[in-house]
Amino acid sequence: MANVLGLAGSLRKASFNAGLLRAAAEECPDGLAITIGTIAGVPLYDADDEAANGLPDAVQTLQAQLADADALLLVTPEYNNGVPGVFKNAIDWMSRGDGLKHFKGKPVAVIGASPGGFGTNLAQAHWLPVLRTLGTRPWFEGRMMVSRAGQVFDDDGNLTDDKTRDALRTFLAGFQASLG
Repeated sequence: MANVLGLAGSLRKASFNAGLLRAAAEECPDGLAITIGTIAGVPLYDADDEAANGLPDAVQTLQAQLADADALLLVTPEYNNGVPGVFKNAIDWMSRGDGLKHFKGKPVAVIGASPGGFGTNLAQAHWLPVLRTLGTRPWFEGRMMVSRAGQVFDDDGNLTDDKTRDALRTFLAGFQASLG
């Protein structure tokens, strides 16, 4: 059984991306499981605070989840044509202390949902230099960008569209196959 840590990059209660992550956990093929982590509670990075107090509990939890995972799934919104600051901040914190070693060589897939017409194309591309710097192994064989998300998610952020679920299943099967 391959275990994937899934992180959604939005804190909004009815987030499309949190909903896409929940749907991914529901649609996993046999032999794949997604553990849903959370970036909630991760403070803004402050080196002085880190020096004085060490890593926050929320960061230690994420680091432990990443250490236990075989792969990482980033479910990214796109804010102003790029990576959401709150999401990047959480990843930055996760790389602190001995956290960087948990990223090294880790297979990573990036998906996302957006109310706009282009999905999360630019945000996904924006993650590439970060993933390279962390030493991860980004998976490039599949793409999943949900555009016009307001039409395929309900008011609570749940994925309601069967075509999108089918595409998600296909994406996850491809990612699973890449894990060996």
